[in-house]
Amino acid sequence: MPKTVYTPDEARRAQNEAKARYDAVNAKHISMKFNVKTDADILSRIQKEDSVQRYIKRLIREDIARNGG
Repeated sequence: MPKTVYTPDEARRAQNEAKARYDAVNAKHISMKFNVKTDADILSRIQKEDSVQRYIKRLIREDIARNGG
């Protein structure tokens, strides 16, 4: 049986659809809004991080370890 050849657009579309199916089952999106005036200290700190997501997760896990789940 010959191998199916996809155009780059078809491959990208299939990959996006697969990711969307995976995310629908396995991921949760959470967003936050910060006020540039009242949260300037927080924004300044998180902008120094390579990954804000990794930083926030680490802080939460440290809090869990200190205070329990």
